[in-house]
Amino acid sequence: MEELRILILAAGKGTRMRSEKAKVLHTVCGVPLVMCVYNSAAKLPNQGLYVVVGEGIDEVKQVFSDREVFFIHQAKQLGTGHAVMTAAEQLRSHSGSLLVLNGDMPLVSTAILKRLADFHKEAAAAVTLLTARLENPYGYGRVVRTVTGEISKIVEERDASDLQRAILEINTGVYCFKIGTLFEALDKISTQNAQNEYYLTDVISVLTAMGQPVAGMVAPDPDEVLGVNTRYELATIEARVRASILKGLMESGVTIIDPAATYIDATVNIKSDTVIYPNCILEKSTRIGSHCTIHAASHLVNAQTADYVTVRESTVITDSTIGEYSTVGPFAHVREHTCIGSHCRVGNFVEIKKSVLGNDTKAAHLAYIGDAEIGEHVNIGAGTITCNYDGVHKNKTIIEDGVFIGSDSQLVAPVRIGKGAYVAAGSTITEDIPAFSLGIARGRQVVKEGWAQSRQKPNKPSIHSDPPAKPDK
Repeated sequence: MEELRILILAAGKGTRMRSEKAKVLHTVCGVPLVMCVYNSAAKLPNQGLYVVVGEGIDEVKQVFSDREVFFIHQAKQLGTGHAVMTAAEQLRSHSGSLLVLNGDMPLVSTAILKRLADFHKEAAAAVTLLTARLENPYGYGRVVRTVTGEISKIVEERDASDLQRAILEINTGVYCFKIGTLFEALDKISTQNAQNEYYLTDVISVLTAMGQPVAGMVAPDPDEVLGVNTRYELATIEARVRASILKGLMESGVTIIDPAATYIDATVNIKSDTVIYPNCILEKSTRIGSHCTIHAASHLVNAQTADYVTVRESTVITDSTIGEYSTVGPFAHVREHTCIGSHCRVGNFVEIKKSVLGNDTKAAHLAYIGDAEIGEHVNIGAGTITCNYDGVHKNKTIIEDGVFIGSDSQLVAPVRIGKGAYVAAGSTITEDIPAFSLGIARGRQVVKEGWAQSRQKPNKPSIHSDPPAKPDK
């Protein structure tokens, strides 16, 4: 098989995005634009995948931290032709073909790229363009053909005449080049254009003048090869991708009550017979087991649930795991590095952070649990707080199996509550409590009878006296 190398252009800022972030780092359903392109291209048999980086270089490299790619730095962005020129040192000596594509085409598929590479090989062309026909081609370079249908050049929107702007066939920015002739032609292009940049599209007319064959393949689905230039275009493409994700989940056995009001990333996995209610957001590497229910307006970020888990309304779970048959919410906040066991109950207005809850443990309402290790069959009363921060360090609270924590208790860490122990309601615990003991740390109640009456102001009616008689009419 002929050698194929792949070059993704990802150096531009994308000024029309109006963003401090490089355009290719904006996401579609949780996946950066450039990674969408990479995921499709990398499935092709290839001898090397190269990414041209410039704006946001460190952030772009971080996206590929676990992928095998070669980076090429384009220090100054002087056009798409210049971007490919910067790859000359790494690629000029290779034989075979180079697939060039932009890093802002999230819908491009492996199938269309393979079809282009095969078409290029069969045509034995110096370059094969992937083109598309649009009803509204504004903003795209137009493909100019001869009267016999051969491609002669590409004219960018700003450089096109009125007649050329009427052409509906556009250049998608995806090419397959013969490597040797590509760099020979790049040496002959200039910046004589409206942008004062090196256009990669100018290579087409140079190759034509050199007598090299130029071929074109029209994409059957023009939407698949469109790039993202504005936030509106990004939102439009994301809606299409999201609809595809939700359709796939429903076809796999997941119930989604209202797809129009459900937001699930491409990186999320959900097993069958789970129900997702409206206005839920599931992000990053969230994994939901089977027979779960995620109620309305819940937000899960990199959350992992076992089977038969119920997440009630308006609950936030981040970087945490939930065991089978457990219930979380409503209005609960499970923060990073929390592990909740099976058959647990985390109720309304409970916040948990960096803690472990053993099986059958309950914190039904109005509690804060932070930096805690809690055993099995523990009951956390309403209003309980683990006081984990002393102003300098975070400290740990350990609650062993079978402990009962009374309501409105404060556990001042570091502290350990032994197995089977009780904490009386309203206690502030600052010392360890041995197993099977009762800890009480509160002021003794004192009742002073008649005290309130002694404070009664003169001439002020007492709540204990009879009300004044109503005057006669």
